[in-house]
Amino acid sequence: MHLLVELATSDIVTRDSDQQVWFSSFFWYVVTAIGLWPMLVKAGIPGWGALIPIYNIYLQVKLAGHRGWLTLLYFVPLVNLVVAIVVAVGLARAFGRGAVYGFFLHFLLQPIGFLITGFGPSRYDAAHR
Repeated sequence: MHLLVELATSDIVTRDSDQQVWFSSFFWYVVTAIGLWPMLVKAGIPGWGALIPIYNIYLQVKLAGHRGWLTLLYFVPLVNLVVAIVVAVGLARAFGRGAVYGFFLHFLLQPIGFLITGFGPSRYDAAHR
């Protein structure tokens, strides 16, 4: 009997943790899209592109001054980390910020960085990419 109770409670805990992971991932995506929208508008690109999952990565790569095929490298494990850092630093430079800003706020804390860049005084300058 004790084993059945233990199995039932472990299943409940697993479902609860799955829901928490799903909710936090969804929240991260929504806040990132909200911050990316004004960044795209500042660059002269329609903001709705921030809502489409892989297309928004493509747009980030283009804003950072790289070719669009670099988006495919996001699907290669470990390589995607390097590419994401390069794109984050490129995005920061395109909006007049430094590499440290790009690493910490566009890579590690992406939603916060996108909100600051999108709604802040930063302006997009393609020459600084």
